[in-house]
Amino acid sequence: MTYQAKLIKGGKIVIPAQLRRELGFEEGDTLVIEREGNAVVIKTYAQVVREVQEAFRAMTPGEPSGNAVDEFLASRRAMWGEG
Repeated sequence: MTYQAKLIKGGKIVIPAQLRRELGFEEGDTLVIEREGNAVVIKTYAQVVREVQEAFRAMTPGEPSGNAVDEFLASRRAMWGEG
């Protein structure tokens, strides 16, 4: 679907209500604006955080099984025959 918006004084853009609802944008949301060539992509800050988390999750081998520090200490204790 295509939408229209008007650039008003101060560089403000009003996103049409229907599009805001469809995208889940709510009043007070922090929006992140990215330039992709001649296009503009608008996402909520929460969407960007989820995307970054997913990207890092994809780089992590296997499923996280708990606290990495505790696992490291336990492996060291086992290696040295402690506790």
